[in-house]
Amino acid sequence: MFKGNAFKFGDDISTDLIVPGRLAHLRSNLPELAKHVLEDADPTFASRVKAGDFVVGGDNFGLGSSREHAPLVIKMAGVSAVLAKSVARIFFRNAINRGLPVLICDTDKINDGDELEVDMSTGNIHDITNGASLTFKPIPEAMLAILEEGGLIPYIQKHGDFKLE
Repeated sequence: MFKGNAFKFGDDISTDLIVPGRLAHLRSNLPELAKHVLEDADPTFASRVKAGDFVVGGDNFGLGSSREHAPLVIKMAGVSAVLAKSVARIFFRNAINRGLPVLICDTDKINDGDELEVDMSTGNIHDITNGASLTFKPIPEAMLAILEEGGLIPYIQKHGDFKLE
């Protein structure tokens, strides 16, 4: 169960908006890069986000170049999950591999600043602020196992090779 505030963004939030290319020199200093996460979409985001909060997007979240560090710095900023109507496939895989849940749902009823409660086990989202109840597409069991360990590398370190049963 996650509880936090929503930071709402629109459609087509690219990996360049998440991690601006002009900051590529910071890729070897991820804590510093995390201080700039999403600053081209919202210059105040990194200074306002708190542990447990949510990034809420529209359609096509995470489009663009692969940038494996994009979901990682979102996670490092304290975000517990990304909620979006749709997500670029490569961003989705990178997020799961880095231990950041990406939940596909209709985000129209969520407003910026709303307090949300997300239950990963039931697939339910409760907007405490406006009373809306939403559901998200279930995350496959194999991906849940990866997320529970904090990402693919911690999963493999703990369990060895990944095997679907």
